[in-house]
Amino acid sequence: MLGSGAYRNRLARTLNAAYAEGLLSERTLAHRLDMLFAGSAIDPVRLVGDLTRRGPRGPVHRRLLTALTGLTRPSPAVAGASADVIVLALDWSGARDELLIGRHPGCDVVLRADTVSRRHARLVFRDGSWIVQDLDSTNGTQLNGQPVGRCRLRPGDHLALADQLLQVD
Repeated sequence: MLGSGAYRNRLARTLNAAYAEGLLSERTLAHRLDMLFAGSAIDPVRLVGDLTRRGPRGPVHRRLLTALTGLTRPSPAVAGASADVIVLALDWSGARDELLIGRHPGCDVVLRADTVSRRHARLVFRDGSWIVQDLDSTNGTQLNGQPVGRCRLRPGDHLALADQLLQVD
C-alpha cells in the first residue's frame, strides 16, 4: 500500500532527475513542479510523458526512462480504461471536506472525457479517509476494477469514472 502523496513525490523525483540529466530547463522544471503541486488532478503524461522520447546515454538515464515508462502507463487493474491516467492528489489532512468530480466546469475536478457524467462522483473526507460516492452516473464508477456505489479510498487505488482512470494519491 502506498502512503499519501507517494505518487506525487515519485513524479517530483522524476522531474528533478530529468532536470539533473539536462532534459529540462530550470524554467520548465519550475513550471512542471507548479503543475504537480497546484491542483487535485495531475496528468503524468503532461508532466513527464515527453521525457521518454530521449535516447539512453548511460545507466542513470536508463533508470530514469524505466521510471518514466512505469509512471505513464495505465494500470491493468481497470479493464478498458483509457491510456490517460490522471493522479488524483487528495489532501489527507482534512483541510477540504468535499470534492465534486465530473465533466461540468463547476466541478472541483473537471475531466474532459465524454464518457464521464457532468456530475459523476463526489468525494467526502470523513474520519481521516476519503469516501467516493457515485452520483448515479451514466457509465458508472469502479474502484480497482470493481463497480462501486460508495467506498473508502486508499492511496494507490485505481478509480475509474467511466473510462477515465484516476490513481489516488
